Amino acid sequence: MPALFGDSFPSDESITAHALQQPSLPLHQSIELESIDHSNSTVSKAHIEDEPAPTGPHSTSPKTRLPVVVSDPQERSESPISSIISDSEQELESSQMLRKARKSPSPVSDRPTSPASGEENGHANGNMETRMEMRRKHPSLDSPTSASQTAHLMSRESFTLDDEPLNMSDAANSNASFFQLPRQDRRNFLLLVLLYFLQGIPMGLAGGSVPFILKRRLSYGQIGVFSLASYPYSLKLLWSPIVDAVWHPRLGRRKSWILPIQMCSGLGMIYLGGRIKDMMVTAEASDGSGVWTFTWWWFFLVFLCATQDIAVDGWAITLISPQNLSYASTAQTVGLTAGHFLSFTVFLALNSPDFANRWFRTTAGKEGILTLGGYLTFWGWSYLVVTLGLAILKREEKTKERDGILDVYKSMFGILKLRNIQTIIIIHLIGKIGFQANDAVTNLKLLDKGFSQEDLALTVLIDFPFEISLGYYAGRWSTMYPPIHVWCWAFVGRLIAAVIAQATVMIFPKEGVQTWYFLTIIGSHIFSTFSNTVMFVAISAFHAKIADPTIGGTYMTLLATVSNLGGTFPKFFILKLVDAFTVATCLPPASPVVSGNSSLTRDLITAPFSCVAEVEKHRCIAGGGTCNISRDGYYITNVVCVIIGILTFWSYIRPAAMKLQALPLRAWRLAPGAEP
Repeated sequence: MPALFGDSFPSDESITAHALQQPSLPLHQSIELESIDHSNSTVSKAHIEDEPAPTGPHSTSPKTRLPVVVSDPQERSESPISSIISDSEQELESSQMLRKARKSPSPVSDRPTSPASGEENGHANGNMETRMEMRRKHPSLDSPTSASQTAHLMSRESFTLDDEPLNMSDAANSNASFFQLPRQDRRNFLLLVLLYFLQGIPMGLAGGSVPFILKRRLSYGQIGVFSLASYPYSLKLLWSPIVDAVWHPRLGRRKSWILPIQMCSGLGMIYLGGRIKDMMVTAEASDGSGVWTFTWWWFFLVFLCATQDIAVDGWAITLISPQNLSYASTAQTVGLTAGHFLSFTVFLALNSPDFANRWFRTTAGKEGILTLGGYLTFWGWSYLVVTLGLAILKREEKTKERDGILDVYKSMFGILKLRNIQTIIIIHLIGKIGFQANDAVTNLKLLDKGFSQEDLALTVLIDFPFEISLGYYAGRWSTMYPPIHVWCWAFVGRLIAAVIAQATVMIFPKEGVQTWYFLTIIGSHIFSTFSNTVMFVAISAFHAKIADPTIGGTYMTLLATVSNLGGTFPKFFILKLVDAFTVATCLPPASPVVSGNSSLTRDLITAPFSCVAEVEKHRCIAGGGTCNISRDGYYITNVVCVIIGILTFWSYIRPAAMKLQALPLRAWRLAPGAEP
């Protein structure tokens, strides 16, 4: 992290004199360091006041806290290259602060800069939603520290001190459009988009389409079991240090993981594609054993995607030049969003028989244009083709950099021991309970009521551009107001959205979906998505503000993982509660029905029985009975969740969050010696 300055800055003469006495880097390396430091050099009064006063023989007053240049050779590092880079970094920091002082003579606002707004110190953007919270990028792409990037530059195969200096205007590429980027950056950007897109394909199925397809066959509790398949993406922090530290030198640091992982993913998707029908039939088993087998296969597939995401995030740092590193985040957003959109919205519509019969067929069929098995098989082979091309056509730059696995885990443990971190972890784990029933069950309940699959896909399609555009305002609000205030407003908004969603389900028209009701569903979805986006962007801004820059990657990844886990783990229990609270009885037909009647596809129902489970409901209807729901567990579960959300918000979450926001930045730092 660049040294912090007070209200006064060095003059041009002092910087020039200092620069003439020091060895300099070739300008292509200086540009990289400057572009890296520039993203971390925002100064605020709050930050200056929070930093402890420097001590030691070279300390300066708070007003003139300049980089210290040690003239005694014995006090310098043993490595001459490290010494040169360290001095050059200090020169760059000084010159950057001078330029900022000239451009902004007015006092610096103590308001934190939001990462969502795309300003300095940014770590997130505003195009987020519930099902995509797992998109959170590895923070090291967004907030590299000077020390880590110095070591990274020295370890690169292309690092040299012998190249001719370049024109300083070349550093302006950080704001260049895509077509103004160097050719190599454009090609690597497209490669990253492709790799992230492939990740989005199975993630869109596991988190979007498959639960809706399973609803025809499984109960809410069984779908809750399937929701466990998405857990690896929320827990990838646990094995990410291993992915960063272990690789084969001949393949490369990132390709050592990406190639075998994509190969396994492709083979797994081909295997699932050929057996998915039988697996879904087996998943209907009344003892629940079938759904567990089905879930473990998807758990394995999502685990592979999460591991690939770790490797691709790390590779993006070296694929894109440092001055254009923001395009790595753009590649992730574009790729994952496109893959998820294709596998959720587009596939769900084309998989619907009604949609296909209405728009693409003259003769009605029983299946949609795309089947789940065919879709998985196609993308499984696509995975293998891309993996083969990546192995042959793309060479990874060699590196000598090695991360210590034990050191990263020690850093994580040190962060977890901070009392403030323990508090924010509790807030994250309980903070999303209030709207879990709405997020996990409302759309499934609409399908139960008779809302068609293609109408649901159309609703998501209409909601998507609103989600993107409204994210802009979420970023602005997180900049204009303290992020925790914005987060609290959005929290209340999501509780209101949960109540509105239940009301829309309760007024479902008996005569079927009409235009007014369809518009009501769209409005409810937009309001819920907007509240969720504001909440996510605001908490991301707070995470970026409090993260210790010396271990920014570990710090931010830990906070993002806990936040994601808070939205993932309750789904299993919420869906189980819906079945537990539901009371449904299959009533035999009122009028006598002949056992051999052609309308019966199962044995005639002669006695009442519970039809809460989806398989029992189908047996009841096929046997001529009527499944009468006397108590709907969705309504009870949603009300209970909202009440818990209200009580926890006003009694603990809001007061605790406000206290955390009022803490100085030093309260979030590890004590000296606590972090190895």
